[in-house]
This record gives sequence, C-alpha cells and structure tokens, in this order.
Amino acid sequence: VCAPQFMPSPKSSEFQDAVDGIIKELALKVNRGTLGLFTSYSMLNRTYNAIKIDLQSESITLLGQGVDGTRASITERFKTDRGSVLLGTDSFWEGVDIPGDALEILCIVRLPFAVPSEPLVAAHMEEIEKQGKNPFLHYSVPEAILKFRQGFGRLIRNKSDRGIVIVLDSRVTSTQYGKAFLEA
Repeated sequence: VCAPQFMPSPKSSEFQDAVDGIIKELALKVNRGTLGLFTSYSMLNRTYNAIKIDLQSESITLLGQGVDGTRASITERFKTDRGSVLLGTDSFWEGVDIPGDALEILCIVRLPFAVPSEPLVAAHMEEIEKQGKNPFLHYSVPEAILKFRQGFGRLIRNKSDRGIVIVLDSRVTSTQYGKAFLEA
C-alpha cells in the first residue's frame, strides 16, 4: 500500500491532472492489470478522455465503466486482456471478482465518502447530530472505511493474490481520520 506524498489535495484544481498522470504512467511503464476506483463518473470520464490516446498508441486497452460496455462485459475483457486498465466507479467498489494476475494494481482515487446531500445520508447524519455526536466522525468516516475495505478487496480475493494499492487521496496521510483508513 502506498500513498504518494506529492499528490495535491482532492479539492485542488491540480488533482485531476495528477490522477490522470499517475494512472497513465502506471499503464505505460508497469504494464500490469490496473483498476482505478473513482467516486464519480465525472472524474472517471475526464481521466478516461485524458489518457485514452496515449494508451491506445501503446496498444494498451483502456476500459471505462459507462463508456465501453456493461460492468460484466468490461470486467470479462479486463480479465482476459493482460496489462489493461479499467476505470470504474460505485459498482466496482464491491461485488467484482478479479482473482489472480489479471489485477495487480489498484488505484483508489479518492476516499469513498457518501455525498452528504443525498436524502438517506442526510437523514442518518441528522439523526446522529440529534444524539449529540459528530455526524462526520460517527457516520461518514465509518461508512467510507467500510467502502474503502470493499474496494481494497478487489485486489486481495484469496491467499495467493498479490499486488499494489495506491491511494491517491492525500487526506489518507494528512488528516487524523485518514489514519483510520490505513489501519482498516
């Protein structure tokens, strides 16, 4: 597991370019099955469009959720095309099984916090606040850690699986709550 110290904050205007650059360089230089887990289609699509031509020119398959087919079809293509790059969002954080050498690098782009304005999330947070607790620390962080662990589980499915997890969100090392993600 690594978390590059040079990554800008996810709130920075430079974050998107940094994510694009890292995923592109990994694909071009390491040539291993790489899964990029995003928290939004918007960011996934920007990365997809930014790196597509460079990867195509090197005959590296780039698969994007919502771009290149259904979740099942792009997962199957990813499993059979060694060295390909798959960019996925919400449904790829859980329930996708890619054992063995097909997946060796997992990039977690951002910590998977739920959107606080979504009605169900807002209701949970409101209830916790009524109890006199901090909704971020008592709801958002534990829920995001659970999803983070599920995402991590895409790489490690059994005892023989191996690989690298790269967390591109600098909050994992720069914040107090970020340590809880790494400990999980």
